[in-house]
Formats: sequence, C-alpha cells, structure tokens
Amino acid sequence: MKEIMRHIKNNSFAAVYLLYGDEDYLKTSYKNRLREAVCGEDTMNLSVYQGRDVPVAEVADIARTMPFFAERRLIVIEDSGLFKGASEEMTETVKELPDTAVLLFVESEVDKRGRLYKAVNEKGYVCEMKRQTEAALRDWAARIFGGAGKRITRNDMDSFLARAGDDMNNIYNEAMKLISYTGEADVILAGDIDEVCPQRPEDRVFDMINAMSSGKRDEAVRLYFDLLALKEPPMKLLTLISRQFATLMSVKDLSARGKSGQEIAARLGIKPFFAGRYVSQAKNFSAERLRAAVNDCADAETAVKTGRTEDKYAVEMIIVKYSSQ
Repeated sequence: MKEIMRHIKNNSFAAVYLLYGDEDYLKTSYKNRLREAVCGEDTMNLSVYQGRDVPVAEVADIARTMPFFAERRLIVIEDSGLFKGASEEMTETVKELPDTAVLLFVESEVDKRGRLYKAVNEKGYVCEMKRQTEAALRDWAARIFGGAGKRITRNDMDSFLARAGDDMNNIYNEAMKLISYTGEADVILAGDIDEVCPQRPEDRVFDMINAMSSGKRDEAVRLYFDLLALKEPPMKLLTLISRQFATLMSVKDLSARGKSGQEIAARLGIKPFFAGRYVSQAKNFSAERLRAAVNDCADAETAVKTGRTEDKYAVEMIIVKYSSQ
C-alpha cells in the first residue's frame, strides 16, 4: 500500500494494478485514491466495468485508444472473476498495455498460479488487502476519533472494537455513529458505546463464559439474566454456550499442538482479530473440564426437550457449575 502512495505522490503509475483480498474498505479506499490521482474529475478518460462477463475485446480497444486531451486514461474492472479461471485474451491485453493506459483490477479472490495474475505481477503492481491486526485497527480507530476531537481510553477502545469487529467498513460506520451521538463531548465513555453499539448475543455469551472461567459466578449469572431480559430464548443461549465450549476445546487442543493464533483462527473459522481472546479464555479451563461442559450442555438440551427440566433452570445450572474453580 505504501508503494501505491509513492506512485500517487510521484505521479508515476504502473501500467496495471491488482487490489484483492477480503478487506473491502481498503480496496475501495485505494481504488478511489488511484482514480483521483490518474484522472480526477475527467470522466472522458475513465471506463468502469463491474461484475462478470467483462467485454475483453472492448477493454483492449479502449486501452489502445489515445486519451482525450489528457496524459492517461484509466480502466477500472471490479469483481470480474477473471483471476479465478483462464483468461488468455485479458492476459494478452495486460501484456500489451500502452503507456497511455492504466488498468486497475479490484477483486475478492485470485489464483496466483494463473497466467493473468502472473502477467499483472510482472507488468504492474499487486497488493493484497488483508484484514488488519488488532493493533492496526486500534490505531486506525483512534485516528478516526482523534480527527473528530474525541478521546477514548484503551479499555473502552477494546470494548468498541470487540463489538464492531474487524471489518473496517463496520468500524468506520460505528465510529461515525459514536461521534455523532456524543456531540460536543470530547471523551467517548463506556456508556456511550453501550448505547450506540449494543453487543450481539454471541458477544455477551463470550463475556459470560469469560466470567465463568474466572470463577465470577455472580457476574456470569447477571449476564445471563441480562440476556433473558432482552428476550433471548434460553435454548438459543444454551446452544451458544455449548458452541463456545466446543470451540474452546478445539482451541485448547490446537494450542497444545503448538499452533499459532493465526493458524487456529484459519482452522476453526474464527476471525484472526479474536483468536488471541479465545486462546486466553481456553487457558482457564482444562481439556477435561471443557469436554465435560460440552457433554453437560448436550445432556441439558435433552433434559429440556424431554420435559425433565425447564430451559431457564437448565442453563442456569450449567453457568453455576462451570463458574466454580
């Protein structure tokens, strides 16, 4: 990404760019920066194609056409899928791009073994837009708040990011809502975050099990009754608790086998942003206790479905049992 900014600063562009990955905010941001730098408000020399079925022959003709009273023309191709299959015609177009054209691809997935990817990598610049680390997102969010004249503590920032997740578009939108909500105040408080960015049931269950893992039974029970007050069905909460224990059991096993947080996240489908929290939480339970918890959750579900106990009571017993050290 620094290389793209260097190109923009020097007004010296590669013939072709490929921006790909799962961080849409970054792809959109750098697409717009390149578009502004290459052709600004000049729509006469801008061509945009979105989706599959890109008319490659037409793109090739446009690329060969001299720009109209300008130094360059820009061709933007988004979500074409061209990098997931054979595209010989586009590969040749990339190889033969004239100096007067800049071709910009924005894609979600690519096949690095394909000829088109290799042609772009050789002829121009390829940049993968990955999900950012927790530290990078924290710094970025702090700059958003700081730019609006707002301050926020480290603990409250972590709480905000835990709710907003690791998607930069969502973080930006939630930050803007907080900035608007707090008005003239120069500090964003925990209460503001609670009002504007309510936790999902899954996040509250995570906090509940975190309290359980620390032996804080009263806090865990309070969180449970808070969820009931929000009209969350006890059986849904039991399912979430069971799923959390099962995930922690897998995290415990993979950690014992020396897997990194990133490897664990990839294996279990956990967002890398949260992997460290799962690893920390798993350390507070033995493997045997996690296995027993999963089995007890299954037994509790059976007991409720067969009418042997009430759903609310069954969940409460799981919380009380696994809150003891």
